[in-house]
Amino acid sequence: MTRYPNFSIKNSNSSPPNTAEDSPVSLSEKKPWLIVGLGNPGKKFNGTRHNVGFMMVDAIAEAEGISINTASFKALIGKGFIGNVPVMLAKPQTFMNASGESVGALVSYYKIPLKQVLVIFDDLDLPFAKLRLLPKGGHGGHNGMRSIIDSLKGSRDFPRLRIGIGRPQGRMDTINYVLRPFNKQEREELEFTFQQGIEAVRILTLEGFDKSATYVNSAKAIEQIG
Repeated sequence: MTRYPNFSIKNSNSSPPNTAEDSPVSLSEKKPWLIVGLGNPGKKFNGTRHNVGFMMVDAIAEAEGISINTASFKALIGKGFIGNVPVMLAKPQTFMNASGESVGALVSYYKIPLKQVLVIFDDLDLPFAKLRLLPKGGHGGHNGMRSIIDSLKGSRDFPRLRIGIGRPQGRMDTINYVLRPFNKQEREELEFTFQQGIEAVRILTLEGFDKSATYVNSAKAIEQIG
């Protein structure tokens, strides 16, 4: 794995640097992208609908050869590059509803511009396995996104990649639905979605938001979600 020459992640218990010399990222360096996948920690939540953000980040990590092997800022973190662009991959370990505790701290400590903070999460209102990339927006009732927006002092101006999980059929409770694991057929469908997501993130970091949004938000997908 390629290493940052001057980019290190310190333990979250350490004090923030007081001077430019102490900072893990010098002002002259290119700021990394922070790519966050939302989910709940623990084995019992592995492979569930609410954890599809974690799954997408794991897929990106595998595709780009980045090891998510550091625990810091209440998250599991991996650092590396996509092309020549430095990236940090993060999976908050606070449980979904407190995701902002981790994301807000990372953004503040590393002074990452919000336009370079991509949050990936599950969306009940999007058809299953469909992607939608947006430049900004509200939380849409998603508690993880609500927490992140609150941690950023109400700012909603950061990109987000929504992964559709659809809505439950019949009278199934929504909470039970999002905590259900994917079945074999759904996992197979998601593999294609993850490949799309990996390519979307590559385009986003290397060529910019507009080209990535054009790639992700096909006319067919937009028509399906209205």
